Amino acid sequence: MMADEHIAAAFYGSASGAVTARLLRERLLAMWPSAQGDSVLGIGYATPYLRLWREQATRCIALTPGQMGAIRWPAGSPNLSCAAEEDSLPFADLAFDRILLVHGLELADNARRLLRETWRVLKDDGRLLIVVPNRTGWWAYRESTPFGHGLPYSTGQLGRLLAGGLFRVERRDAALWMPPLPIRVVLRSAPLFETIGRKMMPGLAGVTMVEAVKDVYAGMPVQATPKRRLVLADAA
Repeated sequence: MMADEHIAAAFYGSASGAVTARLLRERLLAMWPSAQGDSVLGIGYATPYLRLWREQATRCIALTPGQMGAIRWPAGSPNLSCAAEEDSLPFADLAFDRILLVHGLELADNARRLLRETWRVLKDDGRLLIVVPNRTGWWAYRESTPFGHGLPYSTGQLGRLLAGGLFRVERRDAALWMPPLPIRVVLRSAPLFETIGRKMMPGLAGVTMVEAVKDVYAGMPVQATPKRRLVLADAA
């Protein structure tokens, strides 16, 4: 992955970042209202969002790319953070019930390898939730935010990538119709932008959100049909 942790940290420490995180957390919570008793992994720069389930989960881990370094949790938190290479996650197979991938897929050196590792450590009945910049939205071209870095995706591109990684899309959502401008009147009007944008400009959302599950049957070889013996009768 190629990313600058300082850009993400500075953004989420600003007023604009705080509003952005709040808007995204509302949509994430609508998709995953509870993670009670689950093991949760966040890949990328996920700490602003993992707080939604940190107190419910039995284990909550934030994993960041090796070159970014481990992101510290707030003081007093019993949860963990670590750094690792995207194609070699330091976890056993089938280790997590839920995986949140944010500020990760679009920055991956090899998105397919990252999804392959994600597939490996996710339980067979687990769920993957991906947040990526929308190719047709404004946020993908604003480099002062972490959404303006890496490769943005359209809904179709993300769906095809997931299908190739043996995932099946279950639900889609979008967020961030608010212009990516650190202007007070814009930040105060953020809920209004979200309401109007969702109804009138669905294609201009800043991010695309997709929940997927393992398509375990897609990776199973088709059983060969046994050949039938052909018996030829002698002519009388």
